[in-house]
Amino acid sequence: MIQLLFTVIGSEMALILALLFKTPLRKLAILALDKVKRGRGPVVAKTVAATVFMVMMSSVWSIVEIQQRLFEAGAVNPTDQVLMAVQMLEASLMGFMLFLALMIDRLHHYIRELRMLRKTMDAARKQSRSFDDSKNGHSEELKAMQEEVASLKKKIKGLESECEVKTGEARAEEAHSDTLKKQSEGFLQEHGRLLEENDALRSQLQAGEAKKSF
Repeated sequence: MIQLLFTVIGSEMALILALLFKTPLRKLAILALDKVKRGRGPVVAKTVAATVFMVMMSSVWSIVEIQQRLFEAGAVNPTDQVLMAVQMLEASLMGFMLFLALMIDRLHHYIRELRMLRKTMDAARKQSRSFDDSKNGHSEELKAMQEEVASLKKKIKGLESECEVKTGEARAEEAHSDTLKKQSEGFLQEHGRLLEENDALRSQLQAGEAKKSF
């Protein structure tokens, strides 16, 4: 029994050392514990732990009984002392074994949580980097769009000034055409007046010729 307990405690200590230091054995130990904690593994582990605890409590009860018997007898019995020493050693080893098993369980749990936390932090860093990259890309696109808008505004201003020039020229041409139209109307009126005068002169000449003929 004692040799078995020493073997189990040595195995547990080796497993704890493997979990504490980052070596290839650590991955194997974590994989083994992951498999143990799946399916019926936790139930079997709890059953074994409860059995060991009950045996430890039985050993403690035996130690108490031996101490009472020695106290009542008032004499030293070598057999009872040896039995009490063996029971105390077994109880101590079983308690230490349960303690190391609890340590292994907690170490495995914290290592898994640490790995999940690191994965989450790595994912968050990747997202922040991608966000920064996209932000930089958007900022470059925004700058390009702003430059394009500025160039378009300049073009619009140039077109507006050109349009104003063209509008002024069109108004000047329209005023010139109005002037020419008024001049043509004046010429027509003058032409009409000249025609009337010509007709009057002709009628006067015809009247004068008629008088001479008489």
